[in-house]
Amino acid sequence: MTTQEQPKPLILALGLDLGSKRIGVAGCDRTGLIATGITTVERTSFDRDVEQIRCIVNERQVEILVIGLPYSMDGSLGFQARQVQKFAKRLAKALQLPIEYVDERLTSFQAEQMLIAENRSPSRHKGLIDRKAASLILQQWLDTKRANSRKSLAAAIEY
Repeated sequence: MTTQEQPKPLILALGLDLGSKRIGVAGCDRTGLIATGITTVERTSFDRDVEQIRCIVNERQVEILVIGLPYSMDGSLGFQARQVQKFAKRLAKALQLPIEYVDERLTSFQAEQMLIAENRSPSRHKGLIDRKAASLILQQWLDTKRANSRKSLAAAIEY
């Protein structure tokens, strides 16, 4: 590998924060290290939502969708989580991509706190909150994948 080539992550992922009004979308760099918000899709119809996400998937050569699942604080799956799963399964089928879920409890709260720290009004930047939440979801997934691959590598070396 030359010094100019970037190592390709094992899987190119797209992080999604699914809401009833908007979908926050995040992607990762080619190394699979850093997640960043890409855009916010304003929900209109399922077909239109799919088409907007499909464009991003094709442009970024996405291989998996990482979806934030809003567990209840007690760890159970409530009404909202089931709605997210229902939409995510339809989306994955339409895009012919696998999905993985990430516990997204408090990601929107964290995203709001980040805006407040930047002296920005959360009520005026709903789309930005959704993008930041999507990047937190994807970053959590990337970090977990990296930690698991390190453990696998360490176990292989010990063997």
